[in-house]
Amino acid sequence: MLDSTDARTLAEFYRSLLGLEYAEGDEPPPPGAPDEHGRDWLVLRDPGGGRQLAFQQVERLREPDWPDGPVPQQMHLDLSVASLEELLNQHERVLALGGRLLSNRDQPDPDDEERFRVYRDPQGHLFCIFVAEREA
Repeated sequence: MLDSTDARTLAEFYRSLLGLEYAEGDEPPPPGAPDEHGRDWLVLRDPGGGRQLAFQQVERLREPDWPDGPVPQQMHLDLSVASLEELLNQHERVLALGGRLLSNRDQPDPDDEERFRVYRDPQGHLFCIFVAEREA
């Protein structure tokens, strides 16, 4: 569950990024109609089952001071893609959807083969996209 001062907007970011669908009854209302669910609690689900992500409307939210600072990261999502090429494609999608790049480790360091990027979503929550493949 992710807290948000704009639950509908944050749900739309992750719906678009992850290809999720709204739980029955949580879909956006018709244009001009009040968004009762968007002012409270929304759930996104994987169309194939399994994954689920919820969003709760809150009055205030402090963005984490990652990597150092008085406000801890609170939580973050780890996502993965199959290749560096797919990471670069997802990077463009994240930015187009309103995410912000914080750290870029496309090239693994000698002590750690992981390649990933760290982002903030539109509400400031942290998430990473890792490359699942390893160099031979």
